Order: sequence, then C-alpha cells, then structure tokens
Amino acid sequence: MTQKSSTTDPKTGSEPSTDTFASLDPRSGDVIAEYPIADAAAVAEAVDRARIAARWWDAQGSRGRREWLLEFKKAVAQDATSLARLISRETGKPYGDAFLEVMLAIEHLDWAAKNAKKVLRARKVPSGIASFNQAAALEYKALGVIGVIGPWNYPVYTPMGSISYALAAGNAVVFKPSELTPGVGKWLEEKWNSIAPTQPVFQVVTGLGETGSALTRAGVDKIAFTGSGPTARKVMAVCAESLTPLVAECGGKDAMIVAADADIDKAVDFAAFGAFGNAGQTCAGVERIYVVESVYKEFLDKLTALVKRAKPGGSDESTYGPMTLPRQIDIVRSHIEDALASGGTAVVGGTESVGERIIEPVILTDVPETSSAVCEETFGPTVVVNKVRDLDEAIDRANGTAYGLGASIFIGNKAKGRELAERLRNGMVSVNSVLGFAGIPSLPFGGIGESGFGRIHGADGLREFSRPKSVTVERFSSPLKLMSLERPERDLNLSVKMLKFMHGR
Repeated sequence: MTQKSSTTDPKTGSEPSTDTFASLDPRSGDVIAEYPIADAAAVAEAVDRARIAARWWDAQGSRGRREWLLEFKKAVAQDATSLARLISRETGKPYGDAFLEVMLAIEHLDWAAKNAKKVLRARKVPSGIASFNQAAALEYKALGVIGVIGPWNYPVYTPMGSISYALAAGNAVVFKPSELTPGVGKWLEEKWNSIAPTQPVFQVVTGLGETGSALTRAGVDKIAFTGSGPTARKVMAVCAESLTPLVAECGGKDAMIVAADADIDKAVDFAAFGAFGNAGQTCAGVERIYVVESVYKEFLDKLTALVKRAKPGGSDESTYGPMTLPRQIDIVRSHIEDALASGGTAVVGGTESVGERIIEPVILTDVPETSSAVCEETFGPTVVVNKVRDLDEAIDRANGTAYGLGASIFIGNKAKGRELAERLRNGMVSVNSVLGFAGIPSLPFGGIGESGFGRIHGADGLREFSRPKSVTVERFSSPLKLMSLERPERDLNLSVKMLKFMHGR
C-alpha cells in the first residue's frame, strides 16, 4: 500500500516526494503505521551525514566506541519487551520467539563492542629472511560508511549481526530495513538517538526495493545484504557498477542428519523447532532430514506425534504465527504439490494445510531429491524426512543442493559427529543441536554457493567491515642492493646462492 502527495518547495520550486507505504500486521492485514519512502536524494543525504559522523566515530577510538556501544546495548536491553512486542506485531511471530531474537541480538552487540579492540588491534608480523631489515605491521582500518539491507524474518537479530560489527569496527551505518518490518528499524534508530542525538552514526532509511537500490548506489563503502539469492544477484550487479564490495547472506536448504545411535527424542525435539519455528521462515532452519534406516520409523513416528500437537495461529500462545510475506505462501504450496506429484507422501498435512495467512505443519516423506521440495528453499512450515542406508549416503544427499549455509548432525559418537561435520559442504554445522552456532557471538555466520559469501559475527565479522593495511618500516639498510636500477652483479649472484640454499635443497 503506497500513498503519494506533494507540495512545492518555495525555495527550490521543486515538488519533493512524500510517498509513504504501510506496515501491515500479517495476522490480520491491519495497518500498523505509515512510513516514508526514501528516494535517491534522501538516501544520498543520509549517506553524506553518515560520512561526516564517521569521522567523529573514528575519533572516539576503540575504547570510546566500546563505551558508546555498551550504552546503546543498555538502552535496547532496558526496553527489550517493547521491541519484542513490535517484532511480534510486524512479523506475526509469537512474543516469546520475538523476545528470544532480541536476546540473541543483544548478545552479539555486547560481544562486538567488547572484542573489537583485541581483534582489530595493530600487530607485528614476521618479515621473513628476504626482508629481514624491515619491521612489518598489520593494521585494520574502518571502511567508512556501511549500507545494511535487512530481512523481515528476523528483523533485529539478522541485521544487527552486520550493524553491531560494522559499528564496532569503526564505521557509520545506514540501515534499510525490510518494507515488512520498518518499525523495528526506526525503533533501533530512536534508541541510538536517545544516547547520541547529534551524531548520526546509525541511521535508518525506510522504503521499498528502490530505496535499497538507491542505498547501493549512494557511494557507501560496503553493502551488507540479507535476502534471497536472486535478489542478491541484482544487488551484486548494482554494486559492480562502482566496485562496491558486498557481503551476502542468502537462503538455505539446511539438512539434518540422524544417525543410528542418536538420542531420538532430542533429535525429534530439535527437528520440530528447526523446521516449524518461526513458521519455517528461517534461512538456517531445518528443511531436509536424512535418517538412517534402522531408526527411521521411530524418528518419523515421534516427529509426527509432536508436530500434530502444534497449534499455529495469531496469538502469543500459538506454536508459530502466520506467513509474514504473503507471496511466499504460493511457493510453499508449489513445493508441496511437486513433492506429492513426484511420488512423495504427506504423513502430516498436505496441500489443504495451506491457508490464506497460516500454513499448518506439513511433513513429507519419500520425496525424490530432484523435487523442488528438496533442492529449492521452501521457507515455510514444511519438512522432508527421507530414509538413507547409512551416514555416507546422508552426507552425499546433504551436499546435493546448490545451497551451503548450515546443517545439523544428531549422533551418539561425538567424535564421529565432528568428522561428519568436516565433510559437509557449508559454512556452519551443529552437532546434537539445531542453530547452535547462531547464539555464539564468537563464531562467524555465513554460507557458500547459493547461500552467499562473506561472514558476519565473530572476529571474521569484525574484519569483514574493516580493511587491512600493511605498513613496513626499514630498520636498517639492506646489505644487498636488489631494488635498484643499478643492481650490482655481486648482489645478484649472492641472491642466487641464497635462494638455492634456502629453498632449493
């Protein structure tokens, strides 16, 4: 829903756009609030302000930035229930799930603030024999202004994984939240302004896809994008116009593997949470489960019984809420239809589970690996549970899609679990839990292939928003004059002998 009106500016004679769009409650379709659509000029102005604020932010030093960010964290934590309520209203997820998201986001903000100095400090590095007369140091510098384009499914946890680490690394941030969750972005901006009202180090621009494109073209020093692979390709193409670097966290088709010696009750509990939590709208959730045949029936029976007790709906007591993005409903329906048409079986639910706003849980079995339900991201409350002969087949099938975000393995032998984790082609693995890596701030988060590239969180996340700078200082003149237009033949001959002695034996 967009609205438009305009008035002539008496100074310029132009008619500045006052386009707005509505944030809707996915549980009812009711309008929550109206937000401005920032056009290219408004986005450029925000980036210009950020560029100036970045100089102030850099002057604070690592210790000063730590204190500011911990004050920001405190302001968010003190009003966390308000933020969780807003998340719940804009996404439709139950309050408890929304509050958990806020908790995890605060943990990451805390870690980034407290560890940036240690991770990004200048340090000496070895010079090597060939340059033994040089003292070498590695420094990390802030990039400048980071543009963050956030998602709607976890509108605080996910973008704060970029915002927190970018700020801690010394950058200013301009954040474009999803058009489905703009209020969450504005809430965060207001909390920053409550502690630093004159320093626009963190700004929010609201709008639709065009606003995101404008941010990508506004001269920022890096874009942090979270969304689908097809959209990431479009963002990447725009970034290529100006060689703007990009970190992209895209979709997933994460697999769970259940071994014969696994704790089945535990695996079932985590499988249900990973597949149906947040209505399945989790990029690193569980979409495929491969169970060794000796425990397949036990696992499927217990998962079926648990999932049948789920009560999706629009209240805080619901197991999960409605689909936040209406058009995703058609994708979920098509995947169920393709699975059944390909010979799969629905042991819980089916196409009749797909409602206007809410999708009842669906468990599919015996689905061919070529079905869209197996090889494409569904992003809904469905899961495919397939039987495998052994763990080797499970690994092969888990690696069988173009995605490579996360995975989970349930197994009694933890050493074997670590070995299997090494064989999975992805960025993250949890053994005997689901999404275990997401709550640990020191671990990087990201994938490969269709799941994107680059990392947020952890030391790698801090360095993602920094640029390494190499510095050498000559300690004394080299006894060999090699870097010269008048290189002595004697020095070259000595170098030949040194090379053979050092590396040719």
